[in-house]
Amino acid sequence: MPSAPNTLFARASRYRGRVSTIGLVLTPLLGACASTGATFRSGVGDTFLEHPPWYAGADVTGQSAALGHLPVAYQRGASQPALFDPAETPALSQLLADMTRFVDSLGLSLRLVEGGRVSAVAHRATTQPPDVHFGCVTETGAPDDECAEREGALGRGRQPMRLAVGRPSPEWTQWIGEVMTQQGVERVLVITLEIGQYLIRQRGLAGTKEVELGTAHVARLPWLTSLETPVSVLQLTGALVARDGRAIRIGAEGLLARRTSLPLSSIGAQALITEADIDELRTARRQDLAGTPLVWQQALRILVAQLTGEAAVVQSLR
Repeated sequence: MPSAPNTLFARASRYRGRVSTIGLVLTPLLGACASTGATFRSGVGDTFLEHPPWYAGADVTGQSAALGHLPVAYQRGASQPALFDPAETPALSQLLADMTRFVDSLGLSLRLVEGGRVSAVAHRATTQPPDVHFGCVTETGAPDDECAEREGALGRGRQPMRLAVGRPSPEWTQWIGEVMTQQGVERVLVITLEIGQYLIRQRGLAGTKEVELGTAHVARLPWLTSLETPVSVLQLTGALVARDGRAIRIGAEGLLARRTSLPLSSIGAQALITEADIDELRTARRQDLAGTPLVWQQALRILVAQLTGEAAVVQSLR
């Protein structure tokens, strides 16, 4: 299906039994095609959090271990059928390359390669690495299913979010173990750019609407934003993984949210992240922070710091 970054791009709620709209054209909603590993014995159990920071697993602060990292990858179809996620365009590929170089620049870990970056990314594409899931609690528990109904007043009651990680495939575990042994590292960072489904909160007497994206990062939304429909969020997820493939610590940081307007929600549709949103993210800055860092750099810095226990990274590279 050709991409349509400058058109209305939305999908319908499967819970309502409707269909999706792409540029005002109705199409059937297809089943998800992203494969995910089982979370049982993955190293970190399923965790339910109501507010950020979105992290779970062992506290690794002060632990000394040789660290490696893989190139930041894009997972299409992490929380919905892949056709509703942007394709990996040259701009997105450039963003991934910039993110990988930024992790390099932090100086905490060695980039692990096997015959170069292309070989490492190709191997990830043919086997199953650890798959961190983060988003709303779903009806069936599957990451790509509909968000479950919420408790209490819409937007004001309890709104738990699920953080979990799927086990990698045996092939990936064997491969990464060999690479880590060759490079002399004990733990590896696996970081992925993907799209998740977040819930909107409503605060105060005025009913201010917002999405808690991550650590000290809240996106304010216009009042005419649907509370009933979750928002698509472009996010970074990550795992600190041991040589046996089991996760030690996992987490997520949201980058941007695509709100669904009330009129769009009324016809059972949800606004989606587009290629134009990703292009905008490449240069978007956190105006609420000193030095106005790039949104993705700040989120990636915090993610790496939280996963490795190196809190000083958050203050670095100002």
